Amino acid sequence: MSLQFGISLPQGWNMELAGIKNPIEAYEVMTRVAQTADEVGFTSAWLVDHFHTTPRPSQELTFECWSTTAALARDTRRIRIGQTVTCTGYRNPALLAKMASTVDVLSHGRLNFGIGAGWHEHEYRGYGYDYPDTAERLRRLGEAVQVILAMWTQEEAVFEGKYYQIHGAINQPKGVQHPHIPILIGGGGEKVTLKLVAQYGDACNVFGNPETIKHKFSVLKAHCEALGRDYESIHRTAGALCFIGETDEQAQAKFPAALQGRPIAAGALIGSPETIRQRITELEEAGVQELILGFPDAVQLDTLRFFAHEFLT
Repeated sequence: MSLQFGISLPQGWNMELAGIKNPIEAYEVMTRVAQTADEVGFTSAWLVDHFHTTPRPSQELTFECWSTTAALARDTRRIRIGQTVTCTGYRNPALLAKMASTVDVLSHGRLNFGIGAGWHEHEYRGYGYDYPDTAERLRRLGEAVQVILAMWTQEEAVFEGKYYQIHGAINQPKGVQHPHIPILIGGGGEKVTLKLVAQYGDACNVFGNPETIKHKFSVLKAHCEALGRDYESIHRTAGALCFIGETDEQAQAKFPAALQGRPIAAGALIGSPETIRQRITELEEAGVQELILGFPDAVQLDTLRFFAHEFLT
């Protein structure tokens, strides 16, 4: 199996750290998951860019994405660190490019830079950000990616857009990866988001069952052909929840009733290693090159070791 595997870290957004009242203890729980994933052979570890818990806001903790990315860059040694995905609306893109450049150095060149248009209106409003409509958020995303690329490739970056402008911005260091830090653009929007991937992205990230994912990749390929871009130059990732057990019944018992019918449950991998292996083969056949897995019980490190024994050795 040539498929690579990433892990979505227990950052608090999905209530994975609920009940841990000491924030230092909660961080150490999260970073131990990243370190274990590093040790057992996962390719990548990923953070979300959210401020409030889901499915509803609560007083349970959620660690901020970019400061946590920097910390994990120093807590780990081999695994790549990224975001699924940074919200364009939360940070000025020139500053974001500078932050990412610094983290790429801190990680010795292990940063994957994930970005998307953003969608969680409650967080926007709660933190005092304007919440434009979807079309404007996507236009801002397109400009932001161009600003970031300018910051990573030009000595004195210049960009004049409707939403963002930079005038001779100097960004040193620019990071250590060449030609620049890889950009993952998240989302499956067929008219705009996947076209932005074809224009500017080094990787994409989509969700769904194998049929849906195969369709999304066919749309991406068509955009690449229209733009003269090599489709195979884009790293294709997909996300999924994973509930693994010794048997199908044991795995199904882990699936919480609260997730039934929620979008996050679409395409979830639930079952014994053999059942999950069949599902993974279907995803690979659909074109997925890296599968980013969320293990709701990841804080139980034996789950990661069990998965690694079955799929990473």
